Amino acid sequence: MSNLDESREKIGEIDKQIADLFEKRMDVVGVIAEYKREHDLRVEDVARERTLIRDNCAYIKNSAYKPYYTEFQNAVLDVSKAYQHRLLSGIRTPSGGENVAKTVISVKTALGGYDIIVERGSLNKADKYFDLKRKVLIVTDDGVPGEYAEALANLSEEALTLVIKAGEPSKNFDNYKRIIEALVGADFTRTDCIVAVGGGVVGDMAGFAAATYMRGIDFYNVPTTVLAQVDSSVGGKTAIDFCGYKNILGSFYPPKCVIVDTNTLKTLEKRQISNGLAESLKMAATCDEKLFSIFENDDPIERIDEIIIRSIGIKKSIVDADEHESGLRRVLNFGHTVGHAIESNCPELLHGECVGIGMLHMCSPQVKERIKSALNKLNLPTYAEVPFEKAQKAILHDKKTAGDKITTVFVDDIGSYRFLNEETKAFSDRIKREWNK
Repeated sequence: MSNLDESREKIGEIDKQIADLFEKRMDVVGVIAEYKREHDLRVEDVARERTLIRDNCAYIKNSAYKPYYTEFQNAVLDVSKAYQHRLLSGIRTPSGGENVAKTVISVKTALGGYDIIVERGSLNKADKYFDLKRKVLIVTDDGVPGEYAEALANLSEEALTLVIKAGEPSKNFDNYKRIIEALVGADFTRTDCIVAVGGGVVGDMAGFAAATYMRGIDFYNVPTTVLAQVDSSVGGKTAIDFCGYKNILGSFYPPKCVIVDTNTLKTLEKRQISNGLAESLKMAATCDEKLFSIFENDDPIERIDEIIIRSIGIKKSIVDADEHESGLRRVLNFGHTVGHAIESNCPELLHGECVGIGMLHMCSPQVKERIKSALNKLNLPTYAEVPFEKAQKAILHDKKTAGDKITTVFVDDIGSYRFLNEETKAFSDRIKREWNK
């Protein structure tokens, strides 16, 4: 037997021992997860993890191996935390009404990551998930029931509430300035925080203010619409509109934590619920055929908790792999290039309604019919009275254009997608041909 064969045989024996130890370790991880469930503790404990890795590295005698062992330890901890989150997910078979106990979805970011807590009634115990023992600026809008912001204020050590007018037109520089002025006027420091309570407009603007005030202060998000819960709650995009262009000023600035309390959806109009579900339909069309089947074969409202969790899971997996939209994350733009163009010219339409229409221009004929049927089921529009020339101008200013080319997402079959990188003129001509169909 050669030295190579002998070495491989030894590695095989060691791997068997590692496998046995791994099983034993995961059994203990399960016990820890159950303890954390009973005592409502977070999975992550960054300080303890650092200490654990440092102490364990002390057992390694060969200093050349220590960097590799550190990497190995980090991987083991990531697996352990993923397993704990799965055990703590709290997902059970939906049966309508309050069908989810508690789900924790962890999103990775360059700054360390954050948890999205999906739990009915979680707004009323936000201090378990947010650090509110400091100055807290609560940003909300006049369309959000006042008791939501009040509940947070009552849990905070020192709270200030700023209310803006509801609607996309409010996501402007003037309201951004109001937030900054409120922070300065109340002597907020880098140790204080902002909490957004409301839809995507509030979350985007409050997050952008948090990102830019004193080069960044803590930001928490409590999305209270379906659209915000399935879309803007994940990914850390913050922005305001400027000079007539949507989200033209912004940054990637992830929150410290997000609470998704689906009880807040009880106060939403049916149109707003359907508006948010359009984004879930978008994710289903590109990434999850089973989720799409819920829209086709079941009552989406009866299964809304499951839809929200599955949608967040889809976006989380994409954002984990591509935080700053350099590649894969572009799949989330399905329907948005045309949708944003419609939105810029139809203030009477909501964002999800525009995205729904936009999807119909970026798919195969058979997919178009299935999406159109799902949109009709949700009472969402499938057409907008916008002259193509006006829409074209907005398309050419879209953030997805680079030079004379534009990258878009096309769906040939439900549950899959491909990227198209076209000349802007060719793309514009193609959309124009089917604009009024």
